[in-house]
Amino acid sequence: MVPGNSSTVVEFILLGLTSRHDLQILLFIIFLTCYIVSIIANMLIIWISYIHPRLHTPMYFFLRNLSFLDICYTSCVVPRMLINFLSVKKSISYKSCVSQMFIHMCLGGTECFLLLSMAYDRYVAICSPLHYTNIMNPILCINLATISWVGGLINAIVNMVYTLQLPFCGPNVVNHFFCEAPTLLELACADTSLNKTILFFCAIVVAVVPFFFILITYFNILSSILKIRTATGRRKAFSTCASHVIVVTLFYGTIFFMYLRSGNIHVSNQDKMATLLYSVITPMLNPLIYTLRNKDVKLAVKETKRKKTVTE
Repeated sequence: MVPGNSSTVVEFILLGLTSRHDLQILLFIIFLTCYIVSIIANMLIIWISYIHPRLHTPMYFFLRNLSFLDICYTSCVVPRMLINFLSVKKSISYKSCVSQMFIHMCLGGTECFLLLSMAYDRYVAICSPLHYTNIMNPILCINLATISWVGGLINAIVNMVYTLQLPFCGPNVVNHFFCEAPTLLELACADTSLNKTILFFCAIVVAVVPFFFILITYFNILSSILKIRTATGRRKAFSTCASHVIVVTLFYGTIFFMYLRSGNIHVSNQDKMATLLYSVITPMLNPLIYTLRNKDVKLAVKETKRKKTVTE
């Protein structure tokens, strides 16, 4: 028995992405590479933006938060997935499963709010450039980041409270590579309509509402850009927003696919691919997108290499 719960399930079996042994070895190599690249790239973004004074701006403050979040995000999912690729019994304890679900939902909610904060930063930079320093002061940046993390935490707590009240008496086979909320609801031995409603409502508050405000923000940004007389000015303004737009599109597209479907939730291979995209691939791509399209970061990296060469 699981303490504090009427469940008789003490562990779950994760089916993963495939049952073919040869593919599991290949997938292990692929996702281990993705995980290493993700950790190194995000740590590099944090380090570079911290040591270079030119990057001590609100934009890079939020980017450091995003990189730290992505490190936690991918670390919540990938290590267990890698272990199961090489394991005969692909099990996870009940406590580890619900803990993984809690952390994943907390980080996912935080990223939704954080992307909104980053959109607001770009809005102020382009639409009110003369007042940018006064508006995006350190106190406001810290408050926006704090609200993002607290919002993600509340989202996870609400869903966790109702999930822990569900009995899990079998089956215990999870058709996924990690413990995601919609998947667990399928295994409960009770009516989960309330849980699904709460999950859907939280997705509206945490994902749809911030996304709606992001759209409004970029509508105003686009209007301001189109008013810029020179082509060079418009191109520069577009460039400052391009990376964020790509990241928002990748993240929100898959989030909406997974959490905004009403009715019976059935986890298919398409669902697993969508989860892979926003839980594993996007955290790896985020630092690459910002680095490849950002002159300030590339210049900071060159300066670091130059200093290292001079020192040697």
